[in-house]
Amino acid sequence: MTKNEPTAQPLGAGVIKRSTRLADGRDLFYYDDANTTLAAERAIDTRNLAARPETATMRLDVLTGDWISIAAARQNRAFLPPAELDPLSPQSPTNPSEIPSTYDVAVFENKSPSFGPALAAAFGDAPAAIDAPQGVDDLNTIDLGRTRTSVGRCEVVCFSPEHSGSFGTQTVTRARTVIEAWADRTATLSAMPGIEQVFPFENRGQEIGVTLPHPHGQIYSYPYVTPRTQRLLSSIERGGKDLFARILDFEQASERVLLRGEHWTAFVPFAARWPLEIHLLPHRHVADFAETTDAERDELAPMYLRLLRGIDALYETPTPYIAAWHQAPVNIGRESIRMHLEITSPRRAADKLKYLAGSESAMGAWIGDIPPESAAERLRTAIEGVTV
Repeated sequence: MTKNEPTAQPLGAGVIKRSTRLADGRDLFYYDDANTTLAAERAIDTRNLAARPETATMRLDVLTGDWISIAAARQNRAFLPPAELDPLSPQSPTNPSEIPSTYDVAVFENKSPSFGPALAAAFGDAPAAIDAPQGVDDLNTIDLGRTRTSVGRCEVVCFSPEHSGSFGTQTVTRARTVIEAWADRTATLSAMPGIEQVFPFENRGQEIGVTLPHPHGQIYSYPYVTPRTQRLLSSIERGGKDLFARILDFEQASERVLLRGEHWTAFVPFAARWPLEIHLLPHRHVADFAETTDAERDELAPMYLRLLRGIDALYETPTPYIAAWHQAPVNIGRESIRMHLEITSPRRAADKLKYLAGSESAMGAWIGDIPPESAAERLRTAIEGVTV
């Protein structure tokens, strides 16, 4: 297989970023661990790939003001393939996967994204005739039958070349490499014209809807500020720009604290919706990963692993979850929205899940099953028994 040496860039914590492209022109980035054993050379993607699907279309829901991306190409994505056909494993003679070489951490553009790939065509030096969103006023206008092109960008973040696992199964060194990748991608994606918010996340477990057991997450870069963040901005407008500082003080004084370090505190929130719900807040105001310091990232790596392993220690089998990194939008709210992690799981017992039925799904009116203080006590006990 033909080799090349991708452009190398040193990042924090000894991580090296290597930039290259896949056969159809999509970006691929390797993030090498500080103690990597990998050579600088990487294999070239020599696959004969079809053209990427057309960018999806967003439709306006006039009842809520939400924009719904209709991404039909996602119907064809891989569904629970066997290990020998894992599309996120390094390529082999019998597996023409998405990543040509072995790797520590790899990030690449999604082949069938919910948002993109027409971002450059819409906002480049010579914009094409693409019906992209044209700012806040355009998106806020309510009228029937409104559509816009789903410009943006979706990336896949592979935590390991192994076929199965999750973020929580990684080493501290590997977790630190992923955090460095999140920070690097947040900075780059936030600088792209047309991007309004960057969202790193991990879905874990078939109960959540995961279609690949490979340890990976995603980064969505939206052409608008998401509905959840718009509600947060509304709460800050009513509650004050220091809302997150007051939340941190309030939770640190409670019995719901799970872990507290020099830079981060993890807790079960006062009004937790889910049977398992953990929030993690930095002690100072930072809008996104790109604004965190090396010291904050260094502490985050083992603390995050302890939280995830603590969740898994509650039961004999792995617990499904969504780990969502809420970051401030690119252009608004950065002085008041503090980046934070929300880990949520529908698992309410060893063999029971919480389903979002009539009240939650139809009306958005939540009913909690487990008192947050009880959940915190169980989680603290579980976390005390894990090591990283």
